[in-house]
Amino acid sequence: MKTDSIFYRLFQEFPSIFFELIGNPPEAANTYQFASVEIKQTAFRIDGVFLPTQEDNPIYFVEVQFQSDTELYSRLVSEIFLYLRQNKPRGTWRGVVIYPNRNIDTSDTKDCHEFFTSQRISRIYLNELGEAASLPIGIATIKLVVEDEDTAIIAARELINRTKQAENLQLQQQLLEFIETILVYKFPKMSREEIEGMFGLSELKQTRVY
Repeated sequence: MKTDSIFYRLFQEFPSIFFELIGNPPEAANTYQFASVEIKQTAFRIDGVFLPTQEDNPIYFVEVQFQSDTELYSRLVSEIFLYLRQNKPRGTWRGVVIYPNRNIDTSDTKDCHEFFTSQRISRIYLNELGEAASLPIGIATIKLVVEDEDTAIIAARELINRTKQAENLQLQQQLLEFIETILVYKFPKMSREEIEGMFGLSELKQTRVY
């Protein structure tokens, strides 16, 4: 499974987690729709866009980057401005780039420095979010993606225990299934049955891995 597929599914199923991640109330997700947007007559596709249902809210363009790309920022800004030109939204916009760590952030910012100093585009490094146990359960789920194998086992067990205590049973089931999907991604040499047995997830219905 590709990492961007995990995040696309995560933000599609749990949009509130994105808003928690950028420091906004999770309820803000109620006024947005998450989509993948293709820019007409180009080869560009913006994979993660939160489109506001209220005009006074900004559009959020989301880039999940787990590989070094020295041209990322110039491409991202180009994609955003092509989208703005073609769609002419009335509101403003924000860009969010999500990295596993700072070492992957190798793109040159000299041609778009002002976007970063003004916080129009912000960067999030998942390994700097803090200890999973102290994070909201949604953000802790995101952080599980970047844990190494040894710490992932401990973190996943703690996260599963926290999730099972959720009062909303539907949300609990969705989160547990998503955690299992992340574990399948992180431990490709293990079968799903082995993972379910290790983490006590055998009662969950099988999830589809992309």
